[in-house]
Amino acid sequence: MRVSGRMLFVLMVALASLGAMSQERADQSSVDNEIRIGNVMPYSGPLSEFGAIGQAEAAYFDMVNARGGINGRKIRFITRDDNSDPATALELTRNLVETDDVHLMFGSFGTPGNLATRWYLNEKKIPQLFVASGDEELSQAKAFPWTMGWQPPFRSEGRIYANYIQAYYPRKKIVVLWQNDQFGRSLLKGIEEGLGDLNRLILVDIAFDIADEHLDGHVSILKRAGADVFVFLGVPSTASKVIKLAASLKWRPVFIVNDASASIANAMAPAGLENSAGVISAAFLKDPSDPAWKDDPAMKDWFAFMDKYHHVESTNNSAALYGYAAAETLTQVLKQCGGDFSRENIMRQAASLKSYQPSVALPNIRMNTSPNSYLPIRQMRLVQFDGRSWQPFGEVIETAFTEGAAR
Repeated sequence: MRVSGRMLFVLMVALASLGAMSQERADQSSVDNEIRIGNVMPYSGPLSEFGAIGQAEAAYFDMVNARGGINGRKIRFITRDDNSDPATALELTRNLVETDDVHLMFGSFGTPGNLATRWYLNEKKIPQLFVASGDEELSQAKAFPWTMGWQPPFRSEGRIYANYIQAYYPRKKIVVLWQNDQFGRSLLKGIEEGLGDLNRLILVDIAFDIADEHLDGHVSILKRAGADVFVFLGVPSTASKVIKLAASLKWRPVFIVNDASASIANAMAPAGLENSAGVISAAFLKDPSDPAWKDDPAMKDWFAFMDKYHHVESTNNSAALYGYAAAETLTQVLKQCGGDFSRENIMRQAASLKSYQPSVALPNIRMNTSPNSYLPIRQMRLVQFDGRSWQPFGEVIETAFTEGAAR
């Protein structure tokens, strides 16, 4: 009986071990059939309007999976809310890498959070791809070879506005209302660089916080300065308030807003289409609320996607379109990987894009990367709002993108 009992015990242990091994293999098989992508977004907090980027990305990858995945693998997109807090972004990123074992981080929003995680991800050799920030510090190929931007740099965008003012309104007085963070400062720095010695034409510049309750006072001060050109650098929800405030004061300067605020649905329409008529900006993506694109095949695909995979009240959210375009770009990179989804190869393919054009990019806007160039999009178009649609003017602008991506 003792021998039989002992043998029974050994057999039970062996069976348990085999079961555990089988489960381990099943888990490993499941993991091998996935591409795990980590992401951090401000789904709550002062910048929650940009959480639409992550939601659209999640829906895009749902569509990719429904169509069979990429090279035999399904995508698991794991996105977390950092409440726009850099310390939280770092903690969440660590968990995504060390617990969820993501292949890469993709599209995380904001300059502070991405800078907070950059050292960690580069030390671990985890791709930090297509960050949702236009800060050039996040596209330094030599210093941080695992971190790559996506959108046009803020400083370059600022130089575009400075060049526009010099070309169309030489010697005119300027005022600037800018968001008091790295985003706003980078745009302002670009304007100052572009103006050079003509910075004296900026009569007043006022920094505002994202939750500023004194916008009416700021706009009143800027009007009294007697300037001809008003430059706003901030987010869409604030831009709409500022445009409306200027109109209420019967102030009609040359009005320039940055690309992130140039949304018909999120800024121009809430401010009043009449009030917004004449606003100037620079763009690289189509505006989903612009009737100019109603017959565009790519935008028809966008609306079909929103209807089937991303059920939201409005399909005209420019932040969501941004997420769609970024996810489309990452999908292209992953397709280029073939069957090799090692982190090294993912980064290699991200640095090998040649004249790639996201379907919802403006005509002739193309992406190019190389091991020494981590600024994928280095082109924009000047556009003017006519009260209904954005009207492009001039050629595709590349001259403002003069600085190398690597330092």
